[in-house]
Amino acid sequence: MAVDPRSDGRRTLAALLRDLAEGSASLVRGEVRLARLELSTAAGATARGTAFIAVGGVLLLLGTLALFTGVVMLIGDQWLPRDQYWIAALIFLFVTGGVAVWLAQRGRTMLSPSALAPHETVATLKEDTEWLKHPLTSGATSS
Repeated sequence: MAVDPRSDGRRTLAALLRDLAEGSASLVRGEVRLARLELSTAAGATARGTAFIAVGGVLLLLGTLALFTGVVMLIGDQWLPRDQYWIAALIFLFVTGGVAVWLAQRGRTMLSPSALAPHETVATLKEDTEWLKHPLTSGATSS
């Protein structure tokens, strides 16, 4: 901030424009940094959501295999009426199926567009836009 000693503390138009350009560049760099940080956070959330869906899919597959095992054991139980192994397989199916549904819903929530939007960046850009719309008034400039 260069102040001419002969100007009674007032800044020149060139100094004001230079400060405005430096401030604008600093603001843009800050916004880019914030956007980069938010997008990396969203990428991490996407990875976690994808992992939850994958684990849910694997558990659903295991539950389906348990159902098949239960059906096979039910058929086998026709020849062995005292053994009821199919009940254990069906209980396993319901437990793994419930966990799989919970994981899939949680992953889908993490991957929703509202969860991935860069809310802070949008808010600060709106603030910056409002700030730039207001006319610059200062007692330091002469009219």
